[in-house]
Amino acid sequence: MPTRHASFAEFYPYYLTQHATVLCRRAHFIGSSSALAALVQYVDSMNPWWILAALVSGYGGAWIGHFFYEKNRPASFARPLYSFMGDWVMYWQMLAGKLSW
Repeated sequence: MPTRHASFAEFYPYYLTQHATVLCRRAHFIGSSSALAALVQYVDSMNPWWILAALVSGYGGAWIGHFFYEKNRPASFARPLYSFMGDWVMYWQMLAGKLSW
């Protein structure tokens, strides 16, 4: 990965190259959906364990996708904020049918 991207708009095309396989994107989608469900549970119950569940399921799904399907290092290790943003842009693009999953 290049050491610097001047903006998120410059980073996102690179981010997509790191999620080339459908199975990796599916793992991300399932993890992100589970994280959203856990956050809803947190708001409903105010039990802080749901925040931990959201983090584990969100990052767990992503890391499974990278280590088992994509066989690369998650971009979140080098660019955590842009990667977090990229995950949600990719999630909404998949949800909207603009990106296959």
